[in-house]
Amino acid sequence: MSKTYKFPKDFFWGAATASYQVEGGIYNNDWAKAAEDGFVPLAGSGGDHYKQYESDFDLAKSIGHNCHRLSIEWSRIEPEEGRFDMKEIEHYRKVLQSLNEKGLTPFVTLWHFTLPLWFVEKKGFEKKENIKYFSRYCEFVVKNLKEECKHWATCNEPMVFASNGWLRGQWPPFKIGRFLMIWTVVNNLAKAHRHTYKILKKESPDSDIGVVKNNIYFHVHKGFFNKFRARFMDWFWNRRFLKKVDRHCDSLGINYYFHSEYGNGEKKYPKSDMGWDLYPEGLYHVLMGVKGFGKGVYVSEAGLADERDKNRAWYIRGLVESMGRALEDGVKLEGYMYWSLMDNYEWSFGFEKRFGLIEIDYNTKERRIRNSAYEFEKICRSGELVVK
Repeated sequence: MSKTYKFPKDFFWGAATASYQVEGGIYNNDWAKAAEDGFVPLAGSGGDHYKQYESDFDLAKSIGHNCHRLSIEWSRIEPEEGRFDMKEIEHYRKVLQSLNEKGLTPFVTLWHFTLPLWFVEKKGFEKKENIKYFSRYCEFVVKNLKEECKHWATCNEPMVFASNGWLRGQWPPFKIGRFLMIWTVVNNLAKAHRHTYKILKKESPDSDIGVVKNNIYFHVHKGFFNKFRARFMDWFWNRRFLKKVDRHCDSLGINYYFHSEYGNGEKKYPKSDMGWDLYPEGLYHVLMGVKGFGKGVYVSEAGLADERDKNRAWYIRGLVESMGRALEDGVKLEGYMYWSLMDNYEWSFGFEKRFGLIEIDYNTKERRIRNSAYEFEKICRSGELVVK
């Protein structure tokens, strides 16, 4: 017997990108400096989206998308402390206007991991007194671009940012085992969001303002200790930050990539090119985990690295099935943005991992729509999924 999941007519279907990962030509932030110093791969001209955004959005429109999530590059807007570059504001205005003209509703993340060098020199989010600089930047962007966009997120994946930078040492500032600093950075990011939210709501009262949070499905098969571990991790990773910002969010963006099992080490799952388990069912549980906040929810990222495009189609269908189940069970789900629209610079992995619905030849900058994108297009255009 088949099951049909029908999504609301005004549901948002699209994909996501982030400035440093696709734009190219950014040389004055912490990641560019880390690449220059040999800690991570160079991004260089990358996917050249900064110049090719018009044609990239045409491709997104051609495969049925009606929205697009992107980020603004702070180091472009404020290359030096207190000096704002209106030429870059005008560039992003044109980007947003292009989306609107093509019928792609923009969702903008104001900060997606990368930091201007001058902000890093002040110790960034390690210092509470630096929150004012972040809020000033966000206010400047929204003040100038509020006519082009009504969906804003202040930050992307605070727990990922903190754990990779201060626990694993894989991202700037490349510190290892600084558990107390993780706590401090995450707390400061929550304070930064709350402070910025109040400012932005005064500047643009009709804007929808929230955060983007990466949540993990922690599940248990047996054992009291395993149940305790799962509950603790659910609180620490999934819920703690959201509880700190809940009253200052109009909606929530939820990213999903991981599940973590306790007490069942024998079960094997298909893997992405990142070596991550492909477990789309986990998205249902992650969405049910935020139902209690009572907010409108967007799946702001969920996807996989799959250079050969052998798993992407069925995995997307699995994610959409999980979203359909969550909708039926009362989650106020309003949209899904696959990660990512095109192949991107995947941070410390450089360009070797291919997440895109659209393949990029980095030698020629040519684009090619992958077959899985056409399977996703069927869902986007019909607004439904039939599961047999």
